[in-house]
Amino acid sequence: MVNVLNEKNFKSGFVSIIGRPNVGKSTFLNKVIGQKIAIMSDKPQTTRNKVQGVLTTNDAQVIFIDTPGIHTPNSKLGDFMMKVAMNSLSEVDAVMFMVNAQEGFGKDEKLIVEKLSKLSTPVFLIINKIDLVHPDELFTIIESYKEKMEFAEIVPISALQGNNIERLLEVLKKYLPEGPQYYPADQVTDHPERFIICELIREKALHLTREEIPHSTAVIMEKLEKRENTDTIHIMATILVERDSQKGIIIGKRGTMLKEIGQRARVDIENLLGNKVYLELWVKVQKDWRNKASHLREIGFIDENY
Repeated sequence: MVNVLNEKNFKSGFVSIIGRPNVGKSTFLNKVIGQKIAIMSDKPQTTRNKVQGVLTTNDAQVIFIDTPGIHTPNSKLGDFMMKVAMNSLSEVDAVMFMVNAQEGFGKDEKLIVEKLSKLSTPVFLIINKIDLVHPDELFTIIESYKEKMEFAEIVPISALQGNNIERLLEVLKKYLPEGPQYYPADQVTDHPERFIICELIREKALHLTREEIPHSTAVIMEKLEKRENTDTIHIMATILVERDSQKGIIIGKRGTMLKEIGQRARVDIENLLGNKVYLELWVKVQKDWRNKASHLREIGFIDENY
């Protein structure tokens, strides 16, 4: 339990993490928070909604907003993801622009810099995955980004290994305003358990299936209830795909793939809930659901006003 100081100099604020897909935003968030609240995959566009992580120390509370990776959208879902990412920039006290040390400055980075350069909010350049490049290369990377825009701070890190994370947090705190503690000290996210459980199931599907599956998959919670006179929680969820062929891949020969997805997801869900879990998974075809606003609203990706 964190003992929060009730002093006037307590700092708090919101920090948006933005960058192209697969630069390590979710890995960073999970490392900082100390547990999995955002799913991770080596496949792009894993994060679809804003995932809010709360870090509370004795002198500050930092609310991180992990946004969908910036990319050129090709569906209504993609449009929504970009709207979420861009809207987060106007709601925060600081922005972390995360880039992959192994990748160059491309069209996605150019798009992001064009947006960030118009902000009055402090922007931090976070060069991630420094464990994968030679230290001598860092200077060249830093100089190349300095030419694009002026950053409040530039911090190289390895989110996976935790390198330089503590320094980054100390730098961030300096830019946050004095403010209240928005969340209880032991709360690590504002997302309900149902959302995280669905994301954990989707993560396992991403890890275990071929390239054509990820962007066509969503998970809907059908039931979440504790069984009478037991410590077991019964969860029923539906994995949504767009084509019959994708349904076959998710289910696998004699149901082996679906069983493996369920077994792996159950381990993480039990760690999250602290209870035994009976997980029941189904697969449903909903053709072209990513381009139909009614389906996106039903799943919970967009609201009635979108």
